[in-house]
Amino acid sequence: MSPHFRSSITSEPQRSSPEEVYNVICAAASQDPAQIKASSERLKQLLEMAGTFDSLSEIAATRTLPLPVRQQSIIQLKNSSLNHWRSRRLLDPEQRQHIRVRCLALLDEPDDVIAECNEVIVGLRYSMIYLRKLIRRWRRAYAPGVTQPPSIVPLRRALEVLNQILKEFTSMKMLNGVSTTAKIIEQYYMVLQQHYSTAAVPLATLSPISLSDPHTADNILIAHLVFKCLVKTLVWVWPRIIKNNHGFGQLSPWFETLFQNCAVQAQALFDLRTQLVVALRSGAVQAPSGEAARLTELSIRTLTRHVVLFAKFFRRLQQLDATRFVLLPMSSDLILWYWNKVVEATGGPAEYIEDSPTAVFPTRFLVLAMVLFKESLSHWAPERKDKKQNPQVLSKQFVVDAVRMLVLRFIPLKPADLEGWESDPEDWVNHEEQENDLWEYEIRPCAERVLMVITHQYHDYVVPLLYEIFQEIYAKPVTDLESILIREAVYCAIGRTCTRMRTVIPFDAWLETKLIPEAQERNPQYPLIKRRIAWLIGKWMASDCASPNNPKVWELIVWLLKDRGPGTDAVVRLTAAVALKECLDTVSFDIEAFAPYLSIAVEELVRLRSEADTMEMKRRVCTSLNVVIERAELRIVPFMNILTQPLPQLWADADDNWLFKAVLIDSMTKLVEASKEQSVTLSRYVVALVRESFTPAAAAQLDEDGLILWRAALRHTTTLDGVGGDPGLGVLTNLALELLEKNLDLLGKIVGIVKSYVLLDASRLLQDQRYSTALFAALKVGMEQAIPANIKDMAVTLGLVIQLSPSSLWGEPLHNSGLFGYVVKTLEDDKLQTSILTEFVLVLARLVTVDRQMFLQLMAAAPQHIARKTEAELWEGVLNQWWTRFDNMSEPRHRKLTAMGMAGLVSTGRHEVLDRLPTEVCNMWLDVFGELREATTTDDNPTLVLYWDKPTDSYFDESEGSAEYNRLKAVWDNDIVRTTLLTSYVAQCVQEGEIACGGAAVMQSRYLARADETVLDELKKELTGQGVGNKRY
Repeated sequence: MSPHFRSSITSEPQRSSPEEVYNVICAAASQDPAQIKASSERLKQLLEMAGTFDSLSEIAATRTLPLPVRQQSIIQLKNSSLNHWRSRRLLDPEQRQHIRVRCLALLDEPDDVIAECNEVIVGLRYSMIYLRKLIRRWRRAYAPGVTQPPSIVPLRRALEVLNQILKEFTSMKMLNGVSTTAKIIEQYYMVLQQHYSTAAVPLATLSPISLSDPHTADNILIAHLVFKCLVKTLVWVWPRIIKNNHGFGQLSPWFETLFQNCAVQAQALFDLRTQLVVALRSGAVQAPSGEAARLTELSIRTLTRHVVLFAKFFRRLQQLDATRFVLLPMSSDLILWYWNKVVEATGGPAEYIEDSPTAVFPTRFLVLAMVLFKESLSHWAPERKDKKQNPQVLSKQFVVDAVRMLVLRFIPLKPADLEGWESDPEDWVNHEEQENDLWEYEIRPCAERVLMVITHQYHDYVVPLLYEIFQEIYAKPVTDLESILIREAVYCAIGRTCTRMRTVIPFDAWLETKLIPEAQERNPQYPLIKRRIAWLIGKWMASDCASPNNPKVWELIVWLLKDRGPGTDAVVRLTAAVALKECLDTVSFDIEAFAPYLSIAVEELVRLRSEADTMEMKRRVCTSLNVVIERAELRIVPFMNILTQPLPQLWADADDNWLFKAVLIDSMTKLVEASKEQSVTLSRYVVALVRESFTPAAAAQLDEDGLILWRAALRHTTTLDGVGGDPGLGVLTNLALELLEKNLDLLGKIVGIVKSYVLLDASRLLQDQRYSTALFAALKVGMEQAIPANIKDMAVTLGLVIQLSPSSLWGEPLHNSGLFGYVVKTLEDDKLQTSILTEFVLVLARLVTVDRQMFLQLMAAAPQHIARKTEAELWEGVLNQWWTRFDNMSEPRHRKLTAMGMAGLVSTGRHEVLDRLPTEVCNMWLDVFGELREATTTDDNPTLVLYWDKPTDSYFDESEGSAEYNRLKAVWDNDIVRTTLLTSYVAQCVQEGEIACGGAAVMQSRYLARADETVLDELKKELTGQGVGNKRY
């Protein structure tokens, strides 16, 4: 070890100054942008110095300092120290101990920001150290005779930290972490239960008057925090009780008892809470004011969090194992109790249901109740999975009441929905389109999902009922907003259950007699129905419940898309754009039915995109437009100008909205793929978008999208040049080679692009001095770094370069780049994957068949790039692998190419090759002769009959339908391996070899004399057309 290296290890790291750290934090906490920017840069440097974390901790724990400075300090400590906690360079043992002491001192911190950051630090770094201390603090707080803790803050902070610690442990997946968690829970599960039993006692005596007591909210909060810790324990232990992991199976009776207690407690607390809120709202008790009102509201809010936590706990158990959840004691009764609360909520005043913790029926609680019910419906299905009848089913009346309640009370739009519609149409549509993410959090989407499940399980009851409701709405005239909302809700229900309702509703007749007239109605309140009609049609088509090839479907959708008269609005048009995409993106879609409406659809979508205010809505419209382009295929060509003209401005307006820019790139990709060879005229847009995708700011977000566009353009074009002076794809060649050399993350796609360039015009690529050597140099660098799959693809590309261009263009750069030497040297490494070595042998075989003299020159010059290797040693390694890898080849084409390459080497007369002629070479040829059994026809134009002439699935690389497919097919059809009879080729090469080595006599005496006579006889028969591998037809 050098002295310099030794000193670099033992040298002390640079230490920060506590005073400087304090000054930097003060600047960061200031309101001066200049100070904030300067402090940010310096803080990054300080965080890499020893002592900084200790100083940050000291600042946060010093309560005499300004609060913003303390907050900034602990935020930086939380964000930076957790990933470097074990670093000996930044923290020594003494500093770690100081930080631990300060963290414990912060357990009575009154500021929530500091306390929450401290929770994370303690939970992630001091879990085991503090766990026992926190438990001891609890026990002191709840010791016999202690009626009220002296201060709520330390106990609250301790519980919050404990919750964070348990969160950390219960999320561990590694075996050591799981084992430690098991020991902790085994030791403390009863402690947690006992503490909750004690903490929950005051909750039973809550009254409207006691809610304003200063201790009430604290008591509820403490009980809530203890229960959070208990819930984490129960959720972690239940799957292990089921599987009896770590011996927890013995806790099953305890768990079931505790579950029953939780079920009883949840019901009692919610009912008590309902009574309290109703009493306060109804005026049954005098409404508090001032501080009393604030404390009352705080108590109600905290109690709401607590009752919702019970529902979350039950939901989490259900998610872990829904089948076993319904088998827990009281589980079915509990779920039905939750559903009854939903029913009860619909029976009260509308204002009882609000998205507020102080509502009589908070939205979050009702949604959890619905979800619990929905996920348990399969347990009460009339027919089990084994096709047997289920004795535990819901009554018909229960199902009918539930469906009517869902359709007529929960699914209709509410005033808040209408206000959102009016105030921000685009945001409203975006929110509605996130339905798959909302159903566990909002009532209306959740009610729709419950309806779908109950229809699936009880379709014999629900389908006739929905059809009855469907008929009822048409029996009553639409006279007011309420009737419009009910009709809209029924349409929603029919759309959600279309797979069942298709059997009773004749869609085509309904479309023509009802939906189209309603879509053309000019009633100013009809946008509500029109928007739902567009959505409804999209759902029916997407679910394959009706044919998208009915012209009336397109007539209606296009009308809703383009109508700007009275009785419609932006929401209708935007929803129609989304529905259009769903109608197009179906298996049974026929472009002929849509073709008459293509022009209007394209024009209106482009117009709608330009009118949209938000990038999110522009993105949605653009996505629909992309599907139109994809489905229209060549019919889109007349609209290429209208589609591409807005792109530059849209790109500029998007700024750093990468999602929208990705959709714009996808638009161009779809347009290129649809227009096929005519996409040549789009090259200037393609070039610009690809270049933009690889700018430093965009590369991390758009590089893959850019590569997909690039590959599509190369596959469909017929030239590297642009049209009318526009830049062509050829100007991107340098970028492709640069990425090939440097971008390992997307190397597979980049190799595909380089391969497309080679297929398009390999000779032109190599004629340009800027690219010839650069191509092979980039391949060499890429091969040295890439994974085996990418190396194989690069070897295939190299083989195509050799096959498709004259050796005068690739011989010299192949040597100068060192790529040939790399391939030869690599062949000596038997430890490399067989697929790579085999592919390299195929490259050399291809090179020999194209120009064997060039191969000899490259071999002679190879020692310049391979240290301490003579040419003879290189020949030895290459020939060894040539024979060894021949046995690893399975494709007949590859085995024939290898045999032809060896024949070409024989023709050179090299003694290294001829020395192997009596053994390895003859055996190789005889193997291939027998396997291929090639034949020629006997007509005036003899052709080769091949029994293996079928490209593999991977050969065309999903290029079907493109110009590149034709190029690949031409390469296959014209390959010398396909067009040449192997026996004739070998015979000619043997004759040339005889001449090269001094004549037939020399060949016989020096080489063939050592061969087995049987082998020679068989070889002569094959070469003269008398062997089993030769037939004529």
